[in-house]
Amino acid sequence: MIRILLSTTSYQDTPGPHHARLASIGAEIHRARGPLTEAQMLEIAGEFDGLLCGDDAITRAVLEKFRPRLRVISKYGIGVDKIDVGGCSDLGIPLTFCPGVNHTTVAEHAFLLMLAMSRNLLEQANAVRNGHWQRLTGYEIRGKKIGVIGLGRIGQEVVKRAAAFEMKIVGYGANFWPTEIAQQYQMDRADSAEEIFSSCDIISLHTKLTDQSRRLIRADSMQQMKPGVLIVNCGRGELVDSSDVRAALESGRIGGYATDVLDQEPPQPDHPLLTAPRCLITPHIGSRTFESVERQAMMATENLILCLRGEQPLAQVNSVAIPVGLI
Repeated sequence: MIRILLSTTSYQDTPGPHHARLASIGAEIHRARGPLTEAQMLEIAGEFDGLLCGDDAITRAVLEKFRPRLRVISKYGIGVDKIDVGGCSDLGIPLTFCPGVNHTTVAEHAFLLMLAMSRNLLEQANAVRNGHWQRLTGYEIRGKKIGVIGLGRIGQEVVKRAAAFEMKIVGYGANFWPTEIAQQYQMDRADSAEEIFSSCDIISLHTKLTDQSRRLIRADSMQQMKPGVLIVNCGRGELVDSSDVRAALESGRIGGYATDVLDQEPPQPDHPLLTAPRCLITPHIGSRTFESVERQAMMATENLILCLRGEQPLAQVNSVAIPVGLI
């Protein structure tokens, strides 16, 4: 019998047609609650034909333990920085992903974080709940200059929404510039991330995690920013140095940090950002809406099934040949 390891919790926790579609192939489904560490993956890795994963640590050692039976890794979502892509290619394992399914949802979440921080939403709502009529003065985002770092699908959706809020928009993409979007929404082009740092009131992070972007936000880069800047991160937790961000929040160098992602998920109790002032953290739910989960889950499921049939998936990260079908 075909055996599938399903580790993404968004997929498991949200109702929708993806459950019936996965069940339709008659496979044995082993469920785990990710994101799983390398050690946890090594404990359960073994005789599986397919892996439908989230942000689990899939290292070369994990891949080696899954071989030779593993025939496909279907990533739920778009980020593959936790997966050894080169190892998948070396071992002949097709790696699929789900581009174009969550950009609307994540962009909306970025503005949720931005507005909540700008208007002191949580502090005031919690104060009222606790019997205190606390009224704090916030900021409009209209007229503020927002710097969008990373101009893929999500970054472009943030640009569209920023224009609707009548913000001044500056964008930086290391390898890509969306000319039509820039013209339509009057986005100025920054030649470097440093140009964003020095000129913007709000910085929104949507770039991929690479060796170049890791710790993009750190002590020396925050020194270049306007005092009181608000940083929003719906990209990856590793784009920032958490300890440096905490220090900048405590000193007042930056005005706030709002993030949906952390460098440790879930965080340890002593994570530096959990008790930092002016810090708003949501538990990596930027793409977790009923609409987005269904889109991602259905695409991830179809990618998995197509590979198990020996057919080309909807979207593949590497160029590995698809093995002969099992179903």
